Amino acid sequence: MKTLLRIAAYAAVLLLAGQAAAQQAAPPPYCESGDGFTDFDFWVGEWDVYSNDENRQLLGLNRITKHHGDCLIKENWEGAGGSSGFSINYFNSVTGTWRQVWVSNGYAIDYTGGLNDGGAMVLEGTIFNYASEAKQKFRGTWTPQDDGSVVQRFDIYDAENEAWSLWFEGLYIKRDG
Repeated sequence: MKTLLRIAAYAAVLLLAGQAAAQQAAPPPYCESGDGFTDFDFWVGEWDVYSNDENRQLLGLNRITKHHGDCLIKENWEGAGGSSGFSINYFNSVTGTWRQVWVSNGYAIDYTGGLNDGGAMVLEGTIFNYASEAKQKFRGTWTPQDDGSVVQRFDIYDAENEAWSLWFEGLYIKRDG
């Protein structure tokens, strides 16, 4: 009988120890605090996107959210004229670079990079136009502003003239609530 009581007492101690361990907070996911993983957090949010000129025309809505332990940033674009697009963005700790893969009904973009000295995210790679099957060098720059907005600028490379030219520029303003 004493042996049975000892076994029951031992089982109770193990059960309580297991419950106490389960109640301790799990460590934060690595991507919440690891070097480089938060560099693009300034872009996370729900945004109204306007032309970055004197007209301030509404161009669309962009929802930028974090997923999978904050290791992935997902973008969902809804253009005011009916366009749409989607991107995944992640920090590759092996290469020390950010990568974005964008897909829409007209283009695919694949580019990599990181923060420049001014704190802007700069990615360079290739844009592919489905209709024309043309591939060109492409650069995206996201620059956080002091007021919390973000300027997004896309430049495309003209190989014939050996020059970059503006392809798109938008002003991201966070939506209320």
